[in-house]
Amino acid sequence: MSGRVEGKIALITGGAQGLGAATARMFAQQGARVAITDINGDGARSIASELNAQHPGCAIAIAHDVTDEEQWRRAVGETGSAFGGLHVLVNNAGISLVRSVEDLSLEDWRRVHAIDLDGVFLGCKTAIAPMAKTVEATGLGGSIVNISSIAGIIAGHNMAAYNSAKAAVGHLSKSVALHCARKGYGIRSNSVHPVFVDTPILAPHVQRHGGKDAAYAKLGSQVPLGRIAEPDDVAYAVLYLASDESKFVTGAELKVDGGISAM
Repeated sequence: MSGRVEGKIALITGGAQGLGAATARMFAQQGARVAITDINGDGARSIASELNAQHPGCAIAIAHDVTDEEQWRRAVGETGSAFGGLHVLVNNAGISLVRSVEDLSLEDWRRVHAIDLDGVFLGCKTAIAPMAKTVEATGLGGSIVNISSIAGIIAGHNMAAYNSAKAAVGHLSKSVALHCARKGYGIRSNSVHPVFVDTPILAPHVQRHGGKDAAYAKLGSQVPLGRIAEPDDVAYAVLYLASDESKFVTGAELKVDGGISAM
C-alpha cells in the first residue's frame, strides 16, 4: 500500500536518528509532510535534507529540547507555519539509563523522567488544540503516538527510572485518549512498546558486552523470535497508528516485542 498517511502533517521528536528517523522516512514515503525535531539540530537537518531530496518539500527540521515548554510551543508553531497545521504527533525522544533503585541519584531519576515522561506530557498538552483545529479543517483524523517501551510493562532490576517513566507514558497515553474522546476532538492517543531495537539507545549494552554482535546476540536470546527489532519493525506500528486505518483504536498499548511479554 502507498499513501497511508497522504495529506497528513506530522511532528516527530527525536527524529535525528534511530526510531525517529525511521518513522520520518516511512511517513514521507507514505505521503505525509514531516517536522523532524531533535535536540541535535544538525542531525535533524540532515534527515530533513535526505527526505527533501527524495520528496521535495516534505520535511523541515527544528532544534528542540522536549523538556522545555516554550520550545514545544515554537516547534508546534513552526510546523503549523510551514505546513498549515498538525495531524500527527509522535513523541519519540527519549533516553535510557541502566541503574538500580539503589544506584540512582535523584538527579538522574529526574533527568530520565524529564525527557522520557515530561517531554511526552508537554508534547500532548501543546499539540492537542492545534491538532483539533487541523482535524476539523481538513477532515483527516488526528493521532498521538507515544513511544513507550516493553520496559514500561516488564520491569528490570537495573532500569528503575526508565521502567517508571515508560510505564507512566503508557498510562498517560490512555488518559489523553479518554480526554480527547470526551472532547470530541477527533484525536486518538496510543502507546507503542518496543523490545530492544537496533538503535543508539543500546550503546550501553554494546559497551558492556564487548561489541555489537555479542550484545545483540545476548539481547536477542531473551526474545522468543530470537532477535532484536529493526527500526522499521517499530516504524510500521507507528505508521498504522498514525493512519486512519486505526481510526477505532485509541487508548491502546501496541507491543512490538517479539513475543517477550507473552512469556
